[in-house]
Amino acid sequence: MTARPDLAYGGPVPAGQPQRATARLTGERWVNRTAPPSRPPLGNAPRGFRGPFARWPRAADAALATAVFLAAVFVVDGPGDALVTRPIGDVPITALLAYAVASAALCWRRRAPLAVLGVALVAWAVTLGSGYSDLGGVAIIALYSVGRYATEDRWGQVGVAAAIAEVSVDLLNDPAPWGEAVFGGVVMFVAWYVGRRLRLRQERTAQLLREQAAEARRIVIEERTRIARELHDVVAHRVSLMTVQAAAARAVAAEDPQGALQAMGAVEEAGRQALDELRHLLGVLRPEAGLDGLGPQPGLVDLPRLVGQVRGAGLDVSLATDGVPAELPARVDLFAYRIVQEALTNALKHAGPGAHTEVRLGTDRGGIVVEVLDDGNGSEPPSATAGPFRPAGSPVGDRQDRRSAGHGIVGMRERALLLGGTLDARPRPGGGFRVVAHLPTGGEPG
Repeated sequence: MTARPDLAYGGPVPAGQPQRATARLTGERWVNRTAPPSRPPLGNAPRGFRGPFARWPRAADAALATAVFLAAVFVVDGPGDALVTRPIGDVPITALLAYAVASAALCWRRRAPLAVLGVALVAWAVTLGSGYSDLGGVAIIALYSVGRYATEDRWGQVGVAAAIAEVSVDLLNDPAPWGEAVFGGVVMFVAWYVGRRLRLRQERTAQLLREQAAEARRIVIEERTRIARELHDVVAHRVSLMTVQAAAARAVAAEDPQGALQAMGAVEEAGRQALDELRHLLGVLRPEAGLDGLGPQPGLVDLPRLVGQVRGAGLDVSLATDGVPAELPARVDLFAYRIVQEALTNALKHAGPGAHTEVRLGTDRGGIVVEVLDDGNGSEPPSATAGPFRPAGSPVGDRQDRRSAGHGIVGMRERALLLGGTLDARPRPGGGFRVVAHLPTGGEPG
C-alpha cells in the first residue's frame, strides 16, 4: 500500500450541534499516520543497497570500459568452449583500434546511449569476417544502456535489430550451429528489454513521488484555507466587540465619564487582541472568502461537550486537565481544540472496540501541552455508525464533508507549526497511538 499521509484520517469532529453519524469504514488500522506534512513519505524509509555504478557512475563506467577492452584484446574462445588468452601482438592494429574506440565509448553510455550504441555497432561491423570480431560484449552493454537511459524506444528497437543482424553475419563465417545465432539474438534483445523495464519502473516511481508531493501541497493549502477562515471568524468577533463597546462609550460619555473610560479600555484591549490575531493571519493563504461559518469558534472550554459526544458514539474517553490557563489567545484555544478533535475522530474510527482513549491537557514553559493516547485494544474497526460525526446543517461540517477522506496528521501539524509549536504522532510501543502537541501561547508563528 502506498504510504500517504492523508488516507488514514477522517475530518475533525465539530461540537455544539446534534451529532450525525456518517458511514466511512476503511477496514484498516490507522495506516501511515507518521508521514511528514510537506514531502513524500519516504524520508524515514531505509535506503536500499547502492552499488558502485550508483555511487560512482563515472569511475564505474571507466572501469567497465577498461575491463571490456582488456577482455576483447586478450580473451578468446579456445577448444571445447574454453577461454584462453592471446598475446597482444596477435591482434591487428585495425582490430585494436576498433576495440579501443568501442570500449572508450562506454564512458558516455549514460549521457549519449544512442551514440554509444552506434559506435559499438560500427566498430563491430568493421571487424566482421576478420576473425577478430570480439565486440559482442560491448554491443550487449550498449543495448542495455539504450534501454535504460534513452527515452525513444523506437531507436532502441532499431539497435536491437541491427545487433541481431550483425550476430547472424558474424556466425555465417563460423561453423557454429544456428542455435548459437538465435541465442545471441535473444541475449541482445533481453539486454535492451531489461534496461527498458528498469527505466520505466524508475519513471513510474518518480511520477508517484511527484503525485505524492503535489497531494501533500494540496492538503496543506486546503488546511491553511480552512484555518484562515476560522481565524477570520475570531478576528471578526473581536472587531464586533470593539464596535459595540465604542458605541456604548459614546452613548454614556456625557453622563458617565468613568463608564465611558472603562468601555474605551475594553475597546483598546479587544483591538490589541484583534491585531495580534491578524498578525498571525497575514501569512495564511485564503483563496475563498466564503460567508459560511459565521458562528463563534469552539475552544478548550467546549472539550467536555466534545468528549461527551465521542462517548455517545461508542468510544471510552477520559479527560484530564492540569493547570491550563483560563485565558488563552484565541488562536491557541481554537487550534488546541481542533487537534483534540482530529485525534479523537481518528481513535473513534481506528482504535477498535474496547479501546480506551485519554485526553490530557497540561502546561510547559511558555505554552500548553495537548496529549491524546489510545491503547488500540480493538481487533476490528468500529462499525459504520461510529464513523466521524458532524453537526447536522453545520457550515463547518458541510465544508468538511467536501474534503477528501480527511487530512489528519497534516492538518494537526500545520496548526501546530502556524503557532510556532510542534506535533509528534506515532504508534505506541505497547499498541495504540499517541499524539502530543506543544503549542506556545505567545510565540511567533512558524
